[in-house]
Amino acid sequence: MTSPARVLVIIPAHNEEDSLPGTLAEVRSKAPGVDILIVDDGSRDGTSRIARELGVPVVRHPVNLGVGGALQTGFRFAVEHGYDIGVQLDADGQHDPAYLNVLLEPVLKGECEVSIGSRYVTSTGYKEPLNRRLGMLLFSGVVKLALGKTITDTTSGFRAYARPVMQVCQHDFPKDFPDAPLLITFARNGFRLVEVPVVMRERVAGQSFYTLGKQLYYPYKNLLASLMALIRRPV
Repeated sequence: MTSPARVLVIIPAHNEEDSLPGTLAEVRSKAPGVDILIVDDGSRDGTSRIARELGVPVVRHPVNLGVGGALQTGFRFAVEHGYDIGVQLDADGQHDPAYLNVLLEPVLKGECEVSIGSRYVTSTGYKEPLNRRLGMLLFSGVVKLALGKTITDTTSGFRAYARPVMQVCQHDFPKDFPDAPLLITFARNGFRLVEVPVVMRERVAGQSFYTLGKQLYYPYKNLLASLMALIRRPV
């Protein structure tokens, strides 16, 4: 009999002491079969302390590297500890763990190596600021031009990654915005991408990785990085 896949939920966290207790409680109640890792990305509050008090393993960065750097640390941990799938989930409560089974299903069935939880593949009623929606449409268009495949939610931070993807990403991964350029890189390296419909919520506490300064240069950085991903030789 085949043993069940080992799943690690990787939660990048930066100054999330207010959000973390609720997020961890929800993961445990709605997805009791998964393990959890907190990657504290240079927090200046009690993020690490709270996670440890709640019995969750923590890997802490002494300085803030960005969400990509935090994920790369989580991938290294997952590979070293023998996990089959890593799930990226935000600490702020935006992602509902009730959709973990939906997210994991195509990876478990061997239909893809990267499963993306999307707010837009079907109508979920999610509302976002106009500038973010325009940016989403822009980078969805970039991905379609690059790959001939539509990804409606290129900035979704709710994803499941098969072990071969994590093995590659533990050595080569963008440190700040793992969005459209990363999806292009995945596809050009032969990894299959699938979107599944999920419902996302608004942040209620904590501090976003995407500060005002990062939001201002985000479009330019991602356009350049998307071009580099397109012309770069696959690994």
